[in-house]
Amino acid sequence: MTSQTHSVPTADRIRRAPKVLLHDHLDGGLRPGTIIELAREQGYENLPETEPDKLGAWFREAADSGSLERYLETFAHTCAVMQTREALFRVAAECAVDLAEDGVVYAEVRYAPEQHLEGGLTLEEVVEAVNAGFREGERRAREDGHRIRVGALLTAMRHAARSLEIAELTNAYRDSGVVGFDIAGAEAGYPPTRHLDAFEYLKRENNHFTIHAGEAFGLPSIWQALQWCGADRLGHGVRIIDDIEVADDGSVRLGRLAAYVRDKRIPLEMCPSSNLQTGAAASIAEHPIGLLRKLHFRATVNTDNRLMSGTSMSREFELLTEAFAYTLDDMQWFTVNAMKSAFIPFDERLAMINEVIKPGYAELRSEWLFQQTAATSGSSGTED
Repeated sequence: MTSQTHSVPTADRIRRAPKVLLHDHLDGGLRPGTIIELAREQGYENLPETEPDKLGAWFREAADSGSLERYLETFAHTCAVMQTREALFRVAAECAVDLAEDGVVYAEVRYAPEQHLEGGLTLEEVVEAVNAGFREGERRAREDGHRIRVGALLTAMRHAARSLEIAELTNAYRDSGVVGFDIAGAEAGYPPTRHLDAFEYLKRENNHFTIHAGEAFGLPSIWQALQWCGADRLGHGVRIIDDIEVADDGSVRLGRLAAYVRDKRIPLEMCPSSNLQTGAAASIAEHPIGLLRKLHFRATVNTDNRLMSGTSMSREFELLTEAFAYTLDDMQWFTVNAMKSAFIPFDERLAMINEVIKPGYAELRSEWLFQQTAATSGSSGTED
């Protein structure tokens, strides 16, 4: 009988497995139908398509440019319809429901409050609307038989000058659903060191933050995020592979930065499908996550933007199992990595790991084992 270690999970088991998501953008995960309805309600007339299927396809195709800058342009349409309290509440609630239906038990969803002020909302009103939406989504998920906890990450745009203000907002709502801070946007020309005042403030307040780094730019961006800014996690961090040499005989040598990242157990928020779209990786099979998993970096699996990539956590794991023959053991390893790296208190992370994640995977292994035993017994039986 084949051991569990060598059993690649089915799509159904992947979907039912408990998953943890650390890198997901609220404005990158809207339902196409919701975008169309909100655009109609708000009088927004610039959508490229007005049928849900066609609009979803347009977002995926527009994001498949291989350019981070072009990829980011697609957000003009989603942000345009997220300018009222009602819209933000709806989008956040649907986000939680959609993630829960995909088996996500814990998620940190990020968004930039400064991008939702065109309708007259204040920064505080934006945060409160999104937080209320997440709570509503959690409630709806429970009614549907799913469990999920969603924390918000407040993002500052790296090309703008409001990072300290957003950091202060993060701290003000840290006990009301906001679990940390982030900076995002085009890396080239906008180094994280431009926002040192925000990071220094957060460190003084003993608060958590992640930084988009090492997606489109490379090792200098990662180095600055860690050694100048003090990031707890790296958003993407895929270009750490540039500091790893693999010899013809398969031996591996880590550069000093890569060794530091591994030794310090710095979490890498990896987003395979998104990385293909922005040109950070050529294919799933060639994605650095395969090597980083073998080398025991603290890699995690994430969606980034579910709408633009046409993906989900289940889809990301399906792609990885196809490329690397990952098993439920591997899925649990990635999931525990993510939960260990979440921005909620240690005891709450530990409870999620021991009471939700590990039992969930144990149940799936047990299910697989009994099915294998039944199949083996049936095939080995003889007739009288």
